[in-house]
Amino acid sequence: MNKRALAAGCAVGFAFSANYTNHAPMVPALRGEFGFDNTSAGLLTTGIFLTHALMQIPGGRLADRFGPVRVLTLALAWVAAANLAIAFASSYWLLLFWKAFAGIGTGACFTAGARYIVSSFEGRALHVAQGFFGGSVVLGSGFVLFAIPQLLGAFGWRGGFVGSAIVASLVWLGWILSAPPVAAKSIATGSLIEMLRSRQLWLLGLIQMASFGLVIVVGTWITTLLKTAFQMPLRQAGLMGSAVLLLGIVSRPLGGWLLHRTRIRILVQCALLANAAACCALAWGQWLELTLAAIIVLGIGCGLPYAGLFNRAAALFPGRAGAAMGLVNMVGILMILAGAPAVGYLADWSGQFRSSFLALGGFSIVAALAATAISEKQ
Repeated sequence: MNKRALAAGCAVGFAFSANYTNHAPMVPALRGEFGFDNTSAGLLTTGIFLTHALMQIPGGRLADRFGPVRVLTLALAWVAAANLAIAFASSYWLLLFWKAFAGIGTGACFTAGARYIVSSFEGRALHVAQGFFGGSVVLGSGFVLFAIPQLLGAFGWRGGFVGSAIVASLVWLGWILSAPPVAAKSIATGSLIEMLRSRQLWLLGLIQMASFGLVIVVGTWITTLLKTAFQMPLRQAGLMGSAVLLLGIVSRPLGGWLLHRTRIRILVQCALLANAAACCALAWGQWLELTLAAIIVLGIGCGLPYAGLFNRAAALFPGRAGAAMGLVNMVGILMILAGAPAVGYLADWSGQFRSSFLALGGFSIVAALAATAISEKQ
């Protein structure tokens, strides 16, 4: 395995994904500075994920055309610049603007990073490498939830964003100096319209909704669930709830390893059915032990399909691998944009989270049934 390429790709994944959540620990300080409400705080997350989603296909197409190394060089610099701009924001609306601006860079980073892995590895090594890249993305988004609070006391919220800019800049420098280049391959690109019409790609996107999208939605509300249902202290609830995301560090590479030993269809269906069972356990919510077990199962089940989904998308359209993987991830992000507020709406309507998590479990079952249509033919 090309260890230098894997290390470079994972460093990029860590650096850009920190921007998904780096604002979250700073919300109280930001609210104190600019005086906005919880809805406005939520829009900071919506802002970055909206532009991140919109950049998936264009970012992948740029990586296909100009190569992932060039695109990542520009996109990482973009992310660093965005964080510096946020650090000097003077109003809430500038915060939101620059957060959305950062999403353009993170969107290009993700698709170009996944494209870099596809270009650097092949065969069995590709599945494991893609899983490690996915794990680095989860690591980055989870790490800042613990690291940023350590910076706040000494440097304030502006220092937190400067720290994010420094991390992106250091990885950018390391990328320029040490990332192994990828060989240009002459492959027929195929039609973009054909790619957009591919039922297989949209099916993979549906599964991404029931895995990556689902775990982000659950991660958004799991702390509140633990606090309200079990009167758990907020700090302890946040620590336990973060496991649903951080388990992806292990489960995404594990999914790549398992693809050597089983078919993608079987792996995906088992993972999605496990997700459904975990959501039902969360909906029941009577025993703390069962709820914590459900968090662990969900963290594993949502990570297992990752490598197979993106490598399968790249195999379907090798000349447009970046754009194909971008389409799959874009569909998955739609679950975040719609699912997080929908869970809150159902909880407000019913007075509890039971209906919300049952709906998520039902969606996972539908996706598992749809996964029977995954084609493993080239």
